[in-house]
Amino acid sequence: MTKIGLISDTHGFLDKVVATHFKDCDEIWHAGDLGPIEIAEQLKSQHTLRAVYGNIDGADIRTVFSENEIFNCEEVKVMIRHIGGYPPRYNPETRKALELHKPRLFISGHSHILRIMFDPAIDCLYINPGAAGREGWHKMRTIVRFVIDKKDIRDCEVIELGKR
Repeated sequence: MTKIGLISDTHGFLDKVVATHFKDCDEIWHAGDLGPIEIAEQLKSQHTLRAVYGNIDGADIRTVFSENEIFNCEEVKVMIRHIGGYPPRYNPETRKALELHKPRLFISGHSHILRIMFDPAIDCLYINPGAAGREGWHKMRTIVRFVIDKKDIRDCEVIELGKR
């Protein structure tokens, strides 16, 4: 069983309370727009960090992280990409990657809109954790926690961090 803390769109601001919410997690996944590299360093200081770069991220982030992450967590194939769209409105590049890699879990950020939905057309769970930072038009800062247990994705929790 792997406990995941999912965050996106920090835009250079990492609320100290995130560490409390992620303290029992095995891994933290960041869906892009981290801000400066110090955000990644803070997140990985106590956990395994998987992240992708977003459209606001500079060379310091882009030299460490890629645009896409495709990996297995337990028995679940995962794809993370910052700008991806959402079911069924994926952008063309993301749609091609989803068809090629066939993940069971697709995670994206960028929109600052919290969404957790199943896409039956591709048999895939989609999660956008919303935005945890203070930049953008979202009103509430959010993160997500969940568990991957062999083939099961379960115990999904949305955590509100407060108003931006």
